Amino acid sequence: MSSPQPRPADGAEPLTRGQRLDRLPFTRQHGRLLGGSGVGWALDAMDVGLISFVIAALTVQWQLGDLERSLLGSVGFAGMAVGATLGGLLADRVGRRQVFALTLLVYGAATGASALVGGLAALLALRFVVGLGLGAELPVASTLVSEYAPARLRGRVVVALEAFWAVGWTAAALIGFFVVGASDDGWRWAFALGAVPALYAVVVRRGLPESVRFLEGRGRGDEAEAAVRRFERSAGVETPSTPDARRTREAPAPPRAGYRDLWAPGLRGRTAALWAVWFCVNFSYYGAFIWLPSLLVDAGYPLVRSFEYTLLITLAQLPGYAVAAVLVERWGRRPVLATFLVGSAVGALLLGQAGSPTTIVLAGMLLSFFNLGAWGALYAVTPEVYGTALRGTGAGAAAGFGRLASILAPLSVVPLTALGGTVAVFTAFGLVFVVAAAACWGLPELRGRSLEESVRERVDA
Repeated sequence: MSSPQPRPADGAEPLTRGQRLDRLPFTRQHGRLLGGSGVGWALDAMDVGLISFVIAALTVQWQLGDLERSLLGSVGFAGMAVGATLGGLLADRVGRRQVFALTLLVYGAATGASALVGGLAALLALRFVVGLGLGAELPVASTLVSEYAPARLRGRVVVALEAFWAVGWTAAALIGFFVVGASDDGWRWAFALGAVPALYAVVVRRGLPESVRFLEGRGRGDEAEAAVRRFERSAGVETPSTPDARRTREAPAPPRAGYRDLWAPGLRGRTAALWAVWFCVNFSYYGAFIWLPSLLVDAGYPLVRSFEYTLLITLAQLPGYAVAAVLVERWGRRPVLATFLVGSAVGALLLGQAGSPTTIVLAGMLLSFFNLGAWGALYAVTPEVYGTALRGTGAGAAAGFGRLASILAPLSVVPLTALGGTVAVFTAFGLVFVVAAAACWGLPELRGRSLEESVRERVDA
């Protein structure tokens, strides 16, 4: 039997647990959830970023051809496409926290095993397994954080979570510069460091709370109540304990839902817009950044100098997130997303024209600033598109569809380069960013509003 919920003063209708979470300030419990999820997010980014440096190193050491490099860049994203789709579905079935911990264990163990491979075939197989875990982790973590964040701060909190990606990618750049480029076995040591997420999975499983909305939907009201009260105590909000004050208003249990429901009337327009944005952003981001160290090497820069330039470009991600985090609650999700996508297009076009170390770094930093700010806004809006029963499934499906673009992007670089060099490559990426900017206007705007309002809007549509 579910625990009763508190009744507000003055005879007002009792609040649901979701409303009680929405009224709280940002507390130490929110900080622990954000930090715990963010570390997992950063480790995910570190693993994705490492492969770009490993490809550049193995191109020299194993004499990889263009096809082999493309396969190594794409196979992980094939795993991510499958992982994101299945991970979101599992998160709606067995819980956000459980799937989050499982994904960390899977990709951490597979990354560590990659340090021991003796040839390309084994590395490709392990990179697919790594992708399964990586793909599932991101939409699940953002869903969990968004479901605890107060409504008026939700976008900013989710962008802050996404900012951990820059921390992880910067760590990858540092490992690439100091470890991968240091010796012939540097890439093996880099993969060994990538095994850390397997250990961190234990922390996630024991330390992070399960989603209150998920617990309610599974009839686990006592656990949901205990979680809400823990956050209320952290905020200094007293939960009345008298019988009259504990009259209950349970949130309605969400119905079972699946992939077909994403295309139901009232949702299909949102789903189409979300999938389009995810596809375009993935295509341009991974096409540019996975290949950047290798493109610099191909342009004649030494391996270490290529890694140094990539590190400088990566550092521009952090201020991009910071600006997006401020604007996403002032302007709204869609205006920020559109603005940063247009800025990404400009950065890509300038990078394609850059011909000197200075212009390469400056244009790359511009692309990095706007592109990662756009990612933050995209992760802020994605969990708001669907109600509780579909939130994990919808976020995972969008991410999974986007990962198809991650597979295609590295494969497209070779023919685009043959067609018109780096100018053709980055011009194509810029145009795809513009398409994403147009598509984002089909997404809902829930700045400062509860997640439950997404459901009501869909019903009224």
